[in-house]
Amino acid sequence: MSDPRRTVRGVLSATVLAARPDFTVTAVTCRDEHPRWSPAEARADHRMVLVRRGRFRRRAAGADADVDRTLAYVGVPGEEEQFAHPAGGDTCTSLSLTPALWRTLAGDPTRAPAAPSVYVDARLDLAHRRLLATATGGDIDYALTEELLALLATAIRRAVPGPLPPSTRTPARDRALVDRARQAIAAGHPAADGLLPLAAALGVSPYRLSRCFSRELGLPLTRYRNRVRIGRALDRLEQGESSLGALAADLGFADQAHLTRTMRAYLGRTPTALRRLLAPHPADGSRPEGEFTAPPPPPP
Repeated sequence: MSDPRRTVRGVLSATVLAARPDFTVTAVTCRDEHPRWSPAEARADHRMVLVRRGRFRRRAAGADADVDRTLAYVGVPGEEEQFAHPAGGDTCTSLSLTPALWRTLAGDPTRAPAAPSVYVDARLDLAHRRLLATATGGDIDYALTEELLALLATAIRRAVPGPLPPSTRTPARDRALVDRARQAIAAGHPAADGLLPLAAALGVSPYRLSRCFSRELGLPLTRYRNRVRIGRALDRLEQGESSLGALAADLGFADQAHLTRTMRAYLGRTPTALRRLLAPHPADGSRPEGEFTAPPPPPP
């Protein structure tokens, strides 16, 4: 798989699954067989590439590697690469990071990986699949970002030499950090629109913020934020909100369908059904249909 930014008709195609200033997730498909090495090319970003189907060969820093679903690779800016496809096409996921995001996970952005090839065990394979599934859900700024950070943190620990940036966490600091994040989310602070800007506003790495939530509250930051947004949606529906599109936009959902999926996942009902359920009871004492239907457990 060569540079995903370059698309060759009938040979190489790239589809951006998610993009933010600090990262891009791209699906790349090569449809041809090229047993010879490609011309050397250099990228300007930090990246990790995982294979979804097929295999190919990569040459960098004088070393060759067979890359398939069990072996990913990590690349750094300025590194010259060559690729060969002796076994036909392949489909990959390319994760491109800015130096700033790389630094929060690996430290010095100029430090090259000691092991550019990373073994993809079953857990890392599952993390890759979860990332791709989350990319279709519409919540890039929290759900997908948390999955991306977890995957990268695992892989980078295997690839980067020496100790990672030292942790300054203590139980008291973690609790204080979680409290500050909760306050920002509750107040609707602009930085709380995404995990990365929220972490920057709090002066910590996004991975640490995500991990602190899981340790302190027993649930991911994404689920906590959704809990707050669902509470606000219920308030509006209880007050008779008529425009679900406006409600979705005001609460930061990608669109009305994203709002509906989220509320159904957490409460087992659509916003329209919840609006009926929360309407004032008729004078005859009857209750809205479905009031006693138990909701499903919250999503993991």
